[in-house]
Amino acid sequence: MDSKNLMVNNCSMEAVRPIMMALPYPPVQVRGKNQKYADLLSVDYCGSVSELSAILQYINHENRMSCEHCPLAQTVLGIAMAEMIHLQKLGELICLLGGNICFETRKDGLWSPSCLTLPECIPQMLRADLESEKAAIRQYRIHINAIADDCVNAVLKRIILDEEYHIMILQALMKNGYGKC
Repeated sequence: MDSKNLMVNNCSMEAVRPIMMALPYPPVQVRGKNQKYADLLSVDYCGSVSELSAILQYINHENRMSCEHCPLAQTVLGIAMAEMIHLQKLGELICLLGGNICFETRKDGLWSPSCLTLPECIPQMLRADLESEKAAIRQYRIHINAIADDCVNAVLKRIILDEEYHIMILQALMKNGYGKC
């Protein structure tokens, strides 16, 4: 292929930073080892509703948006980067609780791409991302109620603040349209 026929995506992602609340995270620590709590957090880590699923869904959407809707793709990548931080913090908590970091949960089994929602058009992508954020918050709240470790719950509550912020951003993006399906 000669240089005249090269296709180039001019949407740079180099300056993108995680989109999250401007608040510190509490220290990642636990009161003691607890396999039950580690198992619950494993669902948040890599279950059907999880940070792993969120990251991969956002990255897929960002990739498909970047050629025609660069600012939108940059925002979606920034949200994915925040989800990566959540995944990392959950992994630390699972280890401290005595759990195993893997891509399998007692509840959902082995993680698979079937956990993702990958619609074809941008409005549906944003809607899928919004619903995933809402589901994550519901799940985190259930886990907070089941975990009697204030240190673990402090991290989960801080993650919820980012998820609520992502909902606000996604709702604003949905109001901007981005065409019809």
